[in-house]
Amino acid sequence: MTDIYLLNLAISDLLFILSLPFWAYYAAREWDFGNAMCKILSGVYYAGFYSGIFFIILLTIDRYLAIVHAVFALKARTIAHGIFTSVFIWVLAILASLPGFIFHSVQKEGAHWTCSPHYPSGYEIKWKQFLILKMNILGLFIPLVIMIFCYAEIIKTLLRCRNEKKHKAVRLIFIIMIVYFLFWTPFSIVVLMYTFQDSFFLSNCDSSSQLELAIQVTEAVAMIHCCINPVIYAFVGEKFRKYLYTFFRKYIAIYLCKRCPALHGDKLERVSSTYTPSTAEHDISIGL
Repeated sequence: MTDIYLLNLAISDLLFILSLPFWAYYAAREWDFGNAMCKILSGVYYAGFYSGIFFIILLTIDRYLAIVHAVFALKARTIAHGIFTSVFIWVLAILASLPGFIFHSVQKEGAHWTCSPHYPSGYEIKWKQFLILKMNILGLFIPLVIMIFCYAEIIKTLLRCRNEKKHKAVRLIFIIMIVYFLFWTPFSIVVLMYTFQDSFFLSNCDSSSQLELAIQVTEAVAMIHCCINPVIYAFVGEKFRKYLYTFFRKYIAIYLCKRCPALHGDKLERVSSTYTPSTAEHDISIGL
């Protein structure tokens, strides 16, 4: 189940960054890709955003079940359940991203073509506020509550059990939680303040300009998170590093340096023999 979620998280990150070159071109020039691409790329952007968050939550719940409810996890954490929940998450992400697909359209403003949301007449402010609140609730508050609960229970369980690798698991858990909120919280807060400027008494021109600049900076920082996911979910894992090292020695380095005896012999076999089904299950159970 963990591998299924990691695969889907990678797909969602790739989906998210797929649209970024187009938005970068648009920020530098104008929208030259037509109305259909405007809608599609807007939907793809939000689908990648929401699916990435949802799969991080699923991974959190998966770790929680594997550590806190280990007996129940033996029955619940199956490939079939992993596929079913992944499909369900993609459906939720697509539904959450539909407003971006529906409301974004191309329009000529002055001398430039723009790709921006255009809400129904008379409901522009309400729709904008609703969508920003939805983004903050689904992308910040709900994940925060779930992660705090799950990781608090995980840490309690790890501290009670006598396991030499529990400190690594606790460290990894803190990295996952802190990195996510470190990158996404500033953007979510700034967008919320910009949308509800009257409520925060920031409706003057100087405050609006500063918030617009803050949105650009914090959004760029938040987008970096999808590049860090492979590091915190894969490369931190001890077994993954051993697999990667073995793969490099066996299939890549052996062709690059055939005359190096260190690449042959029983050293490679000892590296690969450190992996057993029991150690794999143990690493999955503690989130490594």
